[in-house]
This record gives sequence, C-alpha cells and structure tokens, in this order.
Amino acid sequence: MTVVVPCFNEQEVLAATAQRLAAVIEGLVASGDVAERSVILFVDDGSSDQTWALIEAFSQRLPNVHGLRLARNFGHQYALLAGLMHAETDVVVSIDADLQDPPETIQSMIAAYRSGADVVCGVRNDRTSDAFLKRATAALFYGLMRRMGVHLIAEHADFRLMSRPAIEALRQFGETNLFLRGLVPQLGFRVETVEYRREARLAGSSKYSLPRMLALSANGITSFSLVPLRMITFTGLVISSLAFAAGVWASAAWLFGSASVSGWTSIVIPLYFLGGIQLLSLGIIGEYLGKSYLEAKRRPRYIVEKSV
Repeated sequence: MTVVVPCFNEQEVLAATAQRLAAVIEGLVASGDVAERSVILFVDDGSSDQTWALIEAFSQRLPNVHGLRLARNFGHQYALLAGLMHAETDVVVSIDADLQDPPETIQSMIAAYRSGADVVCGVRNDRTSDAFLKRATAALFYGLMRRMGVHLIAEHADFRLMSRPAIEALRQFGETNLFLRGLVPQLGFRVETVEYRREARLAGSSKYSLPRMLALSANGITSFSLVPLRMITFTGLVISSLAFAAGVWASAAWLFGSASVSGWTSIVIPLYFLGGIQLLSLGIIGEYLGKSYLEAKRRPRYIVEKSV
C-alpha cells in the first residue's frame, strides 16, 4: 500500500502526520492487512516553508517514507495526481496532510477493498469541527455540482482508496483541467463508501479559501457539465420570446391607436438587461473555449523537481 499525501506549506503539522500515518501502517502490517513494503509518499506542491526539508529528514530517518517535490505550485489536484501516478503498489490511499481526515479510517477502507471494491471513498458524516462558513460553502458546492449534472459523492473530497486497475484506468485520462472528485466516478469500477467524523485541523490553516473553493467548483462544472451552455440557449429563447411578445404588443398599440407609455425606462432597462446577459454568456462560452485552448496545448500537468 502507498499513502499519498499532497502538501503545501504544511510544516506545522507534517511531523504529526508522518507519525500518525506510520502508526496506522504499522498496525495494518502487524494484522496482515497490508504488505510490509507499504510506504508513505509525501508530495510537496512547491511549498515556500520547511515542508520539503522535513520530508527529506523523514525519508532519511524512516525507510518507508518517500517524497516528491514539484518544480512549482501546480495546485492540490495536480500534486495528488503526481503521487497517484508515481505509486507502484497494488493499493493507493490519498489523504490530506492536515489530519482532518483520520488516518485510522484506512483500516475500514482496506476491509472494503478486500470485499471487492476498487474505489473506496471516505465520506464525512460529521463536520461539526468545521466553522459554519466552511460547512455552508461545502453544502453549496455539493448542491451546485449536483444541480449542474456533475456526478459526485456527497461529503467526499479526496480521501479515497484506489486499486491498481483503477489507478491504471485513471492514467489513461489526460485532462489538463483536472477535477479528480468528478473523474474517479467516471472510471466505472465498483465504488464503496466509508463514513467517518471529520476532525479539527491540528495546526496551520486551510489552503482552500472561499475563492479557491469557488474556482474548484467552476472547474468541476465546466469540466463535466454542459448545463451552463444549455442555460445560455434557454435564456436566449426566453428573451427572444419576450421580445417577440413586446413587438406584437407595440404593433397592436400602433394599429389601434392606443397610447403607449413613453420614457427612458422602457428603453434603458432592456438595454442593460440584454447587455448583461450577453456579457455573461460570452464569459461562460469563454470559460469553455479557454479550457479547450489549455487542453490543445498538452502542457505537462506537473513537473517533478526532486524525489527522495
């Protein structure tokens, strides 16, 4: 088993993470659930603090700890992908470094894998440790994604187990615009869920601010759903129908000599409304066009600078 841990400026919590994961792996090895060669693979996503120095120190002291350092900050999803693609074992577990997802849940994931599941997703059934704003934005995120037709497992982030066949299937997906939470369910393998209570962050601060959460949501929607484009079509049809109805009314008023209300309101408001709709539509179309542009260039999704 390989435990992949993406890290970005996690020097405050990294020692505790390594210690706790090592204890979990030691227990699983002792019970015969995983092989003795199981490893922890830390992926440093271009951290500016002492994260990489700590990973190097761990690797020298602990034989089952390895590390990858990316050349710059590529983003959480790409750091996670780098770890998944470099893992060589039959089972790969991904978990964040902040210890909010308890590593002890891995034992239940292994049990689900032994029963035949190729993908086991950790699902949070208790988020009271998170602040209200965090819970509210998370609920908004999952609700919005569901309404846009993106197939996600509710309350599941990136704490999951994947078998070797699932990893090799994921390797065939070459998207530059990466959203693993939506991509993994597309693989088609048997998926099971394991529930757990989300814990409070041990140290440091969350790297997923509200702007980043919104950006992740926009990326997920535009990577897996055509609903925004169809909404533009629907909006265009509605506005055209209203404009046609207004034209019929104006013609009838002129034919029958009825007085119409004069003033700038009836001109300016529709102008601003239609202008706003056009700009919004262009923005949505531009988002999809930009994604096509990035995919066409086929740039590397991550670059590994060092490994230990």
